[in-house]
Amino acid sequence: MVTLSIDGKTVTAQEGTTILEAARANGINIPSLCYLKDINQIAACRVCVVEIKGISRLMPACDNQVAEGMEIFTNSPRVRQARKTNLQLILSQHDCRCATCIRSGNCTLQKLANDMNLLDTPYETELPITRWNRNLPLIRDAAKCIKCMRCVQICDKVQSLNIWDVAGTGSRTTVNVSKNRRLEEADCAYCAQCVTHCPVGALHERDDTGKVLRALADPDIITVVQVAPAVRAAWAEDFGLPLDVATPGRMVSALKALGFDYVYDTNFSADLTIMEEGSEFVERFTHRDQYPWPMFTSCCPGWVRFVKSQFPQFTANLSTAKSPQQMFGAVAKTYFAEKMGIPLEKLKVISVMPCVSKKAESDLPTMRGDNGEKDVDIVLTTRELARLLKSDHVDITKLPEQLFDFPLGTGTGAAVIFGATGGVMDAALRSAYFLITGRNPDADAFLPVRGMDGWKEAAFDIPGAGTVRVAVAHGLANTRKLMEAIQAGKVEYDFVEVMACPGGCAGGGGQPIHDGLEMAALRGSVLWELDHNSKFRFSHENPEVHTLYQEYLEKPLSHKAHHLLHTDHTAWDMPKPRL
Repeated sequence: MVTLSIDGKTVTAQEGTTILEAARANGINIPSLCYLKDINQIAACRVCVVEIKGISRLMPACDNQVAEGMEIFTNSPRVRQARKTNLQLILSQHDCRCATCIRSGNCTLQKLANDMNLLDTPYETELPITRWNRNLPLIRDAAKCIKCMRCVQICDKVQSLNIWDVAGTGSRTTVNVSKNRRLEEADCAYCAQCVTHCPVGALHERDDTGKVLRALADPDIITVVQVAPAVRAAWAEDFGLPLDVATPGRMVSALKALGFDYVYDTNFSADLTIMEEGSEFVERFTHRDQYPWPMFTSCCPGWVRFVKSQFPQFTANLSTAKSPQQMFGAVAKTYFAEKMGIPLEKLKVISVMPCVSKKAESDLPTMRGDNGEKDVDIVLTTRELARLLKSDHVDITKLPEQLFDFPLGTGTGAAVIFGATGGVMDAALRSAYFLITGRNPDADAFLPVRGMDGWKEAAFDIPGAGTVRVAVAHGLANTRKLMEAIQAGKVEYDFVEVMACPGGCAGGGGQPIHDGLEMAALRGSVLWELDHNSKFRFSHENPEVHTLYQEYLEKPLSHKAHHLLHTDHTAWDMPKPRL
């Protein structure tokens, strides 16, 4: 430990700690803009500069360490003026039309400018003009980029895809797609971790709220909305509401208030996914010589894009089961439409997902019905749902709690945990055990697959089948390490779950943004608690799933189930790398 003085206050900090972290640990706030602990500590913005006695120039607090006897001044007149000038220079290259920005009210640059009482900037504004394909799920606005490099570092260090890089020189230096590519030519997973870590509005999802509003306003259109498990843990964060107010029941009421005709729970199709994927695993496991190993989950479209581009030789290892989103769409446009007597041309299926990659998934040519129409018409992120609720002046606190609609609105605890890393594996093992043995295991028998470790592995004995070796990974850099180990023959597994985003869907790229806070673990814990308190904790106990099989699909892996609920991952291509 070293002892130093910050703004006249004597503090202690561990040797090797940055000045920024030492100050914050002692209740002294030093503003920052580009800083992300252990990821982006490059002092690019110079907003965190401080004055150190005995050093003539100001020093950035984020990449300078404390030392014994240091005297630091974090808010001296010299420091305040330097920060003001630095911010004014940043603003001179930033589109400051804040009122129409997607991050207005939740922008770190905007907050810093307000906090520092910046009322104007003396520098001439110069904004870059770039073209971008607005149909892509992920949008970049170069005029808002502040060159903080967060997106570059997140994609490189956390996701290992290297999609973003520095481009240009001198005053033209900016950030763009690496290797002089357009995004549609890149092997992007659309995980959108760059979006959730951008401090401004330079990166965001494609806004599809207008499409939803048009559908809601059309009296001839029947709107069906499904809500993913991870959304319930985060949907009202932008409103600052506690979880006992922001309940799933009030979420249903909020969606009804927007005008949706039917509000359903993707938990239903998550249970359906387990029935198909769990049955598929049992089929593969009991006929090992007929399949490649290990079997991979296929619920996460970011992971599917990753394996197809980075490790294409393992594409055949993916479960053929569609994701819960797409299973719901397929069932809604067949079974549900027939049951309710709704012509397909009048039915719109909308998803609310914690994910940007789901927008790309719904556009795949393999995710269409026999009539050629998309199974899921529109995908909204959790953030887009919040914007819709705000624009419609919905007061969540005054809403009653309502149940999801019938007949596709029932889900189990096993479905809820799809939104947390390890949840799909846990749910699949619960039902695989039952499918093999005919009896339920302890619902908490598979604890080793839970938790926030980036790469977890375990082995479980299933009577009558033997030992099942499993692995769980989240975050694509962790996934790359796992895949390289499998490829090299260093590890062997039977079943592997992968989620592209750190923490799984709970930390998805479409979730609410809290700059400087990682919320995935907290949201995930909410989902595990919901599972623990559920009446049904096994997907195979979902009564409405049973009814669907009895009335329509016959049984898991039947010809009809395979036609509607499974897909061919080889039927579409990722962009080819440039030579």
